Amino acid sequence: MTSPTKTPRGSLFAMMALEFFIWGAWLPLIFGYLPSLGFTPGQQSLILNAFPVASIVGMFFSNQWADRKFAAEKFLAFSHLIGGLAILGCGFTKEFWPFFLLMLVHCLLYVPTISITNSIAFANMKDPEKEFGLVRMGGTIGWILAAWPFTFIFVDWAKVDAANPAGFVAWIGAALANPLTGEAAKAATKWTFIVAGIASLALAAFSLTLPHTPPKKAAAGTAEKLAWLEALKLLKHPFVLVLWLVTLVDSFVHNCYFSWTGVFLGTAREAGGVGIASNWIAPVMSIGQVAEILTMFVLGATLKAFGWRTTMIVGILGHAARFAVYAFMPQSAGAIILIQVLHGICYAFFFATVYIFVDAYFPKDIRSSAQGLFNLQILGVGALLAFSICPWLMQSVYTVNNVVDFKGLFLVPLAAASIAAVALALFFHPPKDTAATAGGASSAPH
Repeated sequence: MTSPTKTPRGSLFAMMALEFFIWGAWLPLIFGYLPSLGFTPGQQSLILNAFPVASIVGMFFSNQWADRKFAAEKFLAFSHLIGGLAILGCGFTKEFWPFFLLMLVHCLLYVPTISITNSIAFANMKDPEKEFGLVRMGGTIGWILAAWPFTFIFVDWAKVDAANPAGFVAWIGAALANPLTGEAAKAATKWTFIVAGIASLALAAFSLTLPHTPPKKAAAGTAEKLAWLEALKLLKHPFVLVLWLVTLVDSFVHNCYFSWTGVFLGTAREAGGVGIASNWIAPVMSIGQVAEILTMFVLGATLKAFGWRTTMIVGILGHAARFAVYAFMPQSAGAIILIQVLHGICYAFFFATVYIFVDAYFPKDIRSSAQGLFNLQILGVGALLAFSICPWLMQSVYTVNNVVDFKGLFLVPLAAASIAAVALALFFHPPKDTAATAGGASSAPH
């Protein structure tokens, strides 16, 4: 482990950037890519749910190994080597079973690394409350870097050349105004998986340069040998259970945003949508990640000033505010675009704060599994519920005569977020002394 006098912040930042570049490269465009391959709705659901299912499986197996069997950086290298080859393979197949199996292998190996990168970061920081926001910001930048270049990959360059634009500004305008369509776009989409695979292999190699983070043996006198069971036992504390359940609701709401926003932005105004051109949808949604960078800068100060509960409540209410604008101001493209900045508050003030809270309150020897316990909700059950329910809500419940009732649709997550915020305000009361659960520092905010 690194010297306590020196924090390898640059390496941890790069680790986070590569970690989330991988996910950000393939996720945004997969919702439109799978139908283009001719996969049935049921087959699409199986592929999309590989990620949340992997989150659930990882909670009970992979994180147990990472906690107590392997050095974290070596586990990270192995996972990204095999997982990178799998996601790379997705770019070279159009058949359902090979695609599904490759995606499943990738997700089973990738998902645990989200918790592992958090654990490596926390193990090598002197002041996690102050430093984690800055380190985790690397993940946000990685996601942005993965999103914007594809805006130019999916350009019909023949039309751009035919337009003969004069000057750089005109060239950019012509490029963004002429996206690929049809079979050409379908062929280009495979590059999202190829780029993700290359990034994963790069992280596998880079992981071997990270600070050594050895496995942690079970605490003396601990009867239970399974780290994930030790983590589950902490749900007996009411404040941990409340936060765990609220995290499930917030994850569902968060994934409603990803499931519906792209369709909402691209739907014509006369059909109740915003009417944004298809090649501008990804850039508009990435505004939220840019805002997340700025929010991460103030996360540490916000936690010290307002404490755990208030910070998390503001994060949840950010979702409610965003869906309120979606529901009641759908014709105001300016307001819809501007409200994307709330993504930073939604993510940093709740999810990132949860990760920091876990590091402060959970025992060291099960900390990776404790992170996995909450990732079970954030990336697993919450996403599984959203990916299973959201298509049904949009296509069956809130669609009449082929027109989506976006207002009614968006009131669902708005209500869910509001209820979750109230529950957190009323029932989440962590003790000031973290020794009550973790035997850690006693000066954490609450």
